[in-house]
Amino acid sequence: MSGETIKQLAQSMKVPVDRLLTQLSQAGMSFSDPEQIISSTEKMKLLGFLRRSHGKDAPAEGESASPRQITLKRSTRGELKLSTPGGRGATGGAKTVNVEVRAKRTYVKRSVIAEEAGSDVEREEAVRKLQESQAQRDHEESERLEADRRRHEEAEQRAEAAQRQLEAEEEQRRQQAEAEAAARAKEQQERQAAADAAAAATRPEPVSAPAPAPAPAAPVAAEPAEKPAPVEPAPVQRIDHSSLGMIVPRIHEPRRREKKVVVTPAPAPAPAPAPAPAAAAAAAPGSSNKTRYAREKDEGPGGKRFAAGELHLSDADRARRSSNNKRGGKPGRGGGRDMGRSSPQASSGPHGFTRPTAAVVREVMVGDNNVVADLANKMAVKGSEVVKALFKMGVMATINQTIDHDTAVLVIEELGHKAVAVSENNAEAALAAHTQNAELEGEKKPRPPVVTIMGHVDHGKTSTLDYIRRTKVASGEAGGITQHIGAYHVETPKGVITFLDTPGHAAFTSMRARGAQSTDIVVLVVAADDGVMPQTAEAVKHARAAKVPLIVALNKMDKADANPDHVKQGLGNLEVIPEEWGGDTPFVPISAKTGMGIDDLLDAILVQAEVMELSAVEDGPASGVVIESSLDRGRGPVATVLVQQGTLKRGDFVVCGIEYGRMRALIDENGKTVQEAGPSIPVQVLGLSGVPESGDDFVVVADERLAREVAAERQLKRRETRMVSKANRLEDIMAQMAQGAEQQTLNILVKADVQGSVQALRESLSAIGNENVKVNVIAAGVGGITESDATLAAASKALVIGFNVRADASARKVIDTSGLDVRYFSIIYDVIDQVKQAASGLLGKEVREEIIGIAQVREVFRSSKFGAVAGCMVTEGTVKRSKPIRVLRDNTVVFQGELESLRRFKDLVDEVRNGMECGIAVKQYNDVKVGDQIECFERIEVARTL
Repeated sequence: MSGETIKQLAQSMKVPVDRLLTQLSQAGMSFSDPEQIISSTEKMKLLGFLRRSHGKDAPAEGESASPRQITLKRSTRGELKLSTPGGRGATGGAKTVNVEVRAKRTYVKRSVIAEEAGSDVEREEAVRKLQESQAQRDHEESERLEADRRRHEEAEQRAEAAQRQLEAEEEQRRQQAEAEAAARAKEQQERQAAADAAAAATRPEPVSAPAPAPAPAAPVAAEPAEKPAPVEPAPVQRIDHSSLGMIVPRIHEPRRREKKVVVTPAPAPAPAPAPAPAAAAAAAPGSSNKTRYAREKDEGPGGKRFAAGELHLSDADRARRSSNNKRGGKPGRGGGRDMGRSSPQASSGPHGFTRPTAAVVREVMVGDNNVVADLANKMAVKGSEVVKALFKMGVMATINQTIDHDTAVLVIEELGHKAVAVSENNAEAALAAHTQNAELEGEKKPRPPVVTIMGHVDHGKTSTLDYIRRTKVASGEAGGITQHIGAYHVETPKGVITFLDTPGHAAFTSMRARGAQSTDIVVLVVAADDGVMPQTAEAVKHARAAKVPLIVALNKMDKADANPDHVKQGLGNLEVIPEEWGGDTPFVPISAKTGMGIDDLLDAILVQAEVMELSAVEDGPASGVVIESSLDRGRGPVATVLVQQGTLKRGDFVVCGIEYGRMRALIDENGKTVQEAGPSIPVQVLGLSGVPESGDDFVVVADERLAREVAAERQLKRRETRMVSKANRLEDIMAQMAQGAEQQTLNILVKADVQGSVQALRESLSAIGNENVKVNVIAAGVGGITESDATLAAASKALVIGFNVRADASARKVIDTSGLDVRYFSIIYDVIDQVKQAASGLLGKEVREEIIGIAQVREVFRSSKFGAVAGCMVTEGTVKRSKPIRVLRDNTVVFQGELESLRRFKDLVDEVRNGMECGIAVKQYNDVKVGDQIECFERIEVARTL
């Protein structure tokens, strides 16, 4: 056979067959079997493809076949002996290190360089032309935009001129209308005054008794000659029936209810004064005599109005008073007849109701927390309207619940009003002004640096600090780990340094973050034999977030397996570059056991502090931060504070979070009482009203009154914040309803010795759980377990956890009576593990089905005793008689039950293994067919875990 197979070619080229097939496919040749024959032409085609892929194109005609570039590689190996420093009393040794030096050089032909330079010139020319065209397009675009802007401005100016002209015309028309209305009103008043004068002159004198004989003429007939010219409308002349000898029966005449004619005045642009009573009587000729007589009596010279001297009243006031008298009169005289009616004069008076023509927009004061009912009162709307608006926004709140500031602003704007922020913290403002004045007036002086020791668990943080302080703090820690922040200051020959020791366990993340925020320099302790760990990386993140410099202490350098290069490589991946590598982070090798490098570490800290030029106001009221707090049975609330500004003295009044008090005693870390503490000095303080939270700020105030007011305002604000419902969103409520039927809750009550441990336990335990079980910390506090704690746990059916604390005598009685589960711990590892086990117990057990064997039906036999008997071959696993089975037809379950009989030949057996034949009779099922599968399975219980 001529030619060569692909497999043989791969062996001669010393490359894998798969790689050669891939290269052939990339070269455009289709080969799938290594035994295929490859010809010489195809080999040359593959060679040309490989040369092109490596930058070695085939030479053109007239060119030499020499390569365009040549790459030379060289590797040199050698050995290097290093001396190893020994500990105290130990002899030094030598270590051999293999060193390999690799060099690589590439030589390129001059012609290739010239070609690349020519291509670069052409590329630069194309780029230059492209930039010129882009600049020209930008210039044209800017000119077009400028023209559009000018046209827009001219249009706006024309629109404004037209608007001003329209407004001037409207104002002119309004003034003209007002002048015409005033002229008409004046003319009507003059006409009304003339009519009143004429009516008074023509009115007859009242007759006391009727004359027996008729009078020659009515007295009214002679009066028109003496009165002035008639004025429209003319007054109605009345005839005295007694003078004519006529007797009119008035008393015995039945009353007739006549319809009252109301004359509707013509609409006028300006409100005209009310018509006089005489004119009204003349305009209503159909009114009754009794009504006219009562009106004449009221308006006559001897009437009540003129007798009282009320000539100064206007017509509107007279109409209003007369309507009031009618409504308030006696019912027997018609006073109560028209109480439900309103006259036009009364409605047009100055005290009539006027319907608003536009919506009233109110400014509503909004605080941090707002009650729904208060917001409704401020907006002058019903509470149901506010609740409805909240429901539309997806907030489930009743009229008595409290909502936050943002929600209140949204609902106020939704109802068409304006929200205005309110600030009622007068005491807080006074405190801020007092603190700011103290900082501005004081003179700043140099202060000691505050250094925080951070790192992973068991890397030697506390041991390093222990060697510096010459104490044995680490030996007293439970489990050999630090579980709260410790504060110490050390006097060295080169200056004073304050140290903060933080825990390294994963649960104390908040403690490490709080320590990084209160410090000037962070010392990262890393074990040289362990390397970079999770909490090491977390400490680096905290230091960067706080923007403080970092110093790395390589601990445990006295061990034989110490590898500082491995630590530097790991920290380099976190962008912490050592100084010898060109970075800005000093790396100091130390040993907390032998004391090696401790002086170098202190020198590095002091040099860094000198570069930072730390300063603070020393003379003035003190301020700082709470490092740790606890509740002591004999001394009461005890807080460890770090003074940052000013000087804290014994007897000062202090506000610390929501607590306040007078400093009864100041105690340093050695247990000695001191009279004052300056900047960067940690002390324990006694005399607070309660246990403050870790991380709270404290400030010295002038008197106890201001301290009490500030603490009360903060307490009220915190209480209002807690009143705001966290799960009042509609989607949250729906999610809770969906989980309510399945999710179980494990209630826990936590009591610890210090506030930092309480926070760490609350965060760690609340994170335990899944969609089926949730851990709920119902209460957490500092101090021993009291009777109230035990009562609360009994009512909530909660698990009580005491972390470095115990229950008192009264609490133990409640615990024994209620049968509470109380567990005491001193290491946080054990707390988390025990709670996980308890939560896993609530999950219960899960029943799973496991297939143990499958039998294939080969033949079906009929039996008078068992019915249909399937002759089967066990293809997988083992078929057992005591286990349930399923019958599958075309991989679909058609029956589920149990076996009635399992036989091997004629013997009754308990199980049949894989590859063996058997006879199977299915209980209460006779429809077994050839080709069916009989699946044997078992049910097992598996405990659920988190």
